[in-house]
Amino acid sequence: MTIKSDEQLNAALSWTKALTKNKDIVLENSNRLIPKGSKVNLKNPPKIKRKLAAWKGRSDRQAFWLKHNNIKKTLLGNAGEVLDELKMARAEILGSEEYDGAKLNIQDFSYDITKNLTEDEIQLPTLINLWFKSLNGFKLEKSQKTLIDQIQNINSSNAKKIAENMISEIKDEQSFLKSSLSLLDALKLLDQEKSDGEDNNEKFDEQHEENEESLSNDINEIETDEDPSNEIDLMQSLIDEMPDEKEILQEAEVSIDEELEVNVDFDDNQIGGESSNYSIFTTQYDEIISAGELSNIKEVNRLRIQLDKLIQPHLQTIGKLANRLQRLLLAKQNRSWKFDLDEGVLDTSKLTRVITDSNKPLSFKEEKQSDFKDTIISILIDCSGSMRGRSINLAAVCAEIIGTTLERCSVKTEVLGYTTKHWKGGDSRKSWLQRGGFSYPGRLNDLRHIVFKSAEDSWRKSRKSLGVILKDGLLKENIDGEALQWANERLKKRFEDRKIMIVISDGAPVDDSSLSANNPNYLDNHLRKVIADIYEKNQIELLAIGIGHDVTKYYNHAITISNADSLGETLLDELTGLFE
Repeated sequence: MTIKSDEQLNAALSWTKALTKNKDIVLENSNRLIPKGSKVNLKNPPKIKRKLAAWKGRSDRQAFWLKHNNIKKTLLGNAGEVLDELKMARAEILGSEEYDGAKLNIQDFSYDITKNLTEDEIQLPTLINLWFKSLNGFKLEKSQKTLIDQIQNINSSNAKKIAENMISEIKDEQSFLKSSLSLLDALKLLDQEKSDGEDNNEKFDEQHEENEESLSNDINEIETDEDPSNEIDLMQSLIDEMPDEKEILQEAEVSIDEELEVNVDFDDNQIGGESSNYSIFTTQYDEIISAGELSNIKEVNRLRIQLDKLIQPHLQTIGKLANRLQRLLLAKQNRSWKFDLDEGVLDTSKLTRVITDSNKPLSFKEEKQSDFKDTIISILIDCSGSMRGRSINLAAVCAEIIGTTLERCSVKTEVLGYTTKHWKGGDSRKSWLQRGGFSYPGRLNDLRHIVFKSAEDSWRKSRKSLGVILKDGLLKENIDGEALQWANERLKKRFEDRKIMIVISDGAPVDDSSLSANNPNYLDNHLRKVIADIYEKNQIELLAIGIGHDVTKYYNHAITISNADSLGETLLDELTGLFE
């Protein structure tokens, strides 16, 4: 059964307005799980009816939050996230006392977001939410109970006593808040929150001072004959404002269902049969996602600080590279004019002729077209498991150096990444097995293409997102051919005259699920064909940076970077070579 998205969204919005008696509530397409202001955050409803209850549960819990939560108290860090989830659990419990159907929906939603998470992936705030609701009659699955058992101190007599008080005081907001803070103290989260806050402030102050001193020295060392007002402001791109901790972006990726779906979209003309042509079993489970949606704001900040430490040794190189590129680009944009024209821009230098002789006509001028071409550069990063550790660190630093440098030179850049959603297949593989697991099904994994920075966003706005590349658990398998096609299509839609793609990778494409079901060179052959097509059409300049591996067997124009020591000078020579 197909569900009409607009009808379901309108129904959810209307119900929320009626429940809260607030006509100003609006829908927002967001991953945030807790409403902010009068916005209910919902993605489009699922296409399959069986998944609709969990989607409704997400809507119901936000509606109950808007109706029942008036507790304004907030905390920073992990303690703040746990407190928010306790407030959400209270709202869910109060709302479910009036609407039994909503309670079932919320139970489905809670299971849907936790069923495929490992013990390392599940977050404490989510577990506390489940634990408190279970004390109030919400049903938990066995896997959820197992995850809750890992919470330290939760089964202590003190914690249980506090929880009993919270249950008895659930309708009294002030008493509930007081007991919630006591629970956080029993779980040793308040001391941690205080300590973390002080440590973060000290670290930020120290880092700010160190960066200011280092950047000041770097700028003094850069040779320049330009106006001081045009000097590169390194601080603007490397020191950003601290975030608002209230704006918590929580990951709400819908996980794989354990039951196999029959009602999925397949192209039967594409799949089956051994062939040299590349095919795809299904694209239904692929996703293109912004980096900010893969992590909450606290983790984004932590990862950005981690990346800043990796960038620190290369600040001077960034300044020198930007200065050299600026000179090159300005040299290519020298202005020249055509004079004594009948129309164009008024030539004020010849106005005296009109004054001395009123019969003389006005003189106009026009700027000649420059041979300089507008340029956009797309940086495509291999986010596969083999890049974990030193390689992904080098790739992130490369992207940062290239992106910040080119933006200062008014060259637009975008930073993209590619991996898969799962190891060894995902929903695609499960659906293939359900259909009999026939031979040569084509690509057999769920793609995840990531936008760390779009061409239209400034580096200052997007710099935090690049830190997500260091996130644990992000790096899985790599299907390079389709990633290059994706980046290529994005570039083709751009208006700039010159388009360059820089691929940062450590070697060959690997996806166990696809390779085990097709021939061993399946992904390799496709990558070579895609690269050959790009070179043949000659619309986009393609070059590659091999991280620790020689990638010249795939790319005609490629360099290799083996360690951080050679990173700065290698990129300096390569980028300036692009514009000379």
